[in-house]
Amino acid sequence: MLVLRSGLTRALAARMLAPQVFSPFATGPRQCDGTFYEFRTYYLKPSKMNEFLENFKKNIHLRTAHSELIGYWSVEFGGRMNKVFHIWKYDNFAHRTKVRKALANDKEWQQFLTPNLALIDKQESEITYLVPWCKLDKPPKEGVYELATFQMKPGGPALWGDAFKRAVHTHVNVGYTKLVGVFHTEYGALNRVHVLWWNESADHRAAGRHQSHEDPRVVAAVRESVNYLVSQQNMFLIPTSFSPLK
Repeated sequence: MLVLRSGLTRALAARMLAPQVFSPFATGPRQCDGTFYEFRTYYLKPSKMNEFLENFKKNIHLRTAHSELIGYWSVEFGGRMNKVFHIWKYDNFAHRTKVRKALANDKEWQQFLTPNLALIDKQESEITYLVPWCKLDKPPKEGVYELATFQMKPGGPALWGDAFKRAVHTHVNVGYTKLVGVFHTEYGALNRVHVLWWNESADHRAAGRHQSHEDPRVVAAVRESVNYLVSQQNMFLIPTSFSPLK
C-alpha cells in the first residue's frame, strides 16, 4: 500500500509540474459565446456575374429579413474568377436552423432563389468563430478588402496561436492596414485562420505592403509565425452596393 501511495504521489507531482498549454483562440472564453459567422462562396457561371448580383440587389431585403448580413463582395483577384463571397452572422446553431427553415418556407424568397440557382456553378460554406482577442470592426469609410487565409500546422491554436496573434497585432500597430476581423474555422478545413483587412484602395494596400516588408517589426513577427504555416492565399474583394461593409 505504501509503495502504491508513493507512486501515486510522484505521478500527481509530475502532472502539477508539467507545463500547461493555453490557447488564445476559440478554445478559450469566446467559446462560451455561441455567435458564429458563416462564410459562403459562390462560383458563378461565366457571363452570369452581373445578372446574379443585380437580381440579388433587388431581393436582398428578403434574405436579410431572416439573419444579419455582415458583408457581400465580388472577388477581383485571387483564385477563380466570377466569384462572390459573403459573411452571415448567427447567434448559435439553433438560430441558423431556424433561419434556414424560415427561408425554405418563404415563398417570395423561393421565387427569387429558384431561377437564380441556375446561375451558380458551385457553392462552398465554412463555419467560423471570431478569435477571442478580436472583435468585428467597421472601417471608417468605403474602401476595398483583402481576405488572407492561412492554413496552419496540425496542433491547433495551442501550438501556433500566440505567434499568429503577435504577427497580426504587429501589422495593426504599425498602421499599414486596418483589421476588420480574425476568424478561426470550426467547420471546413481545420487549423485554418482567415484575416479580413480593409484598405482605402488597391494602391493604398500595395504601398502598405511594400512598407511592411521593410519594417523590422513586421519582418520579425512574420518570421516567427511562418514556422507554423503550411500554406496561405488571399483574395482581393470589392464590396457590392448592398454590402453592409463598404
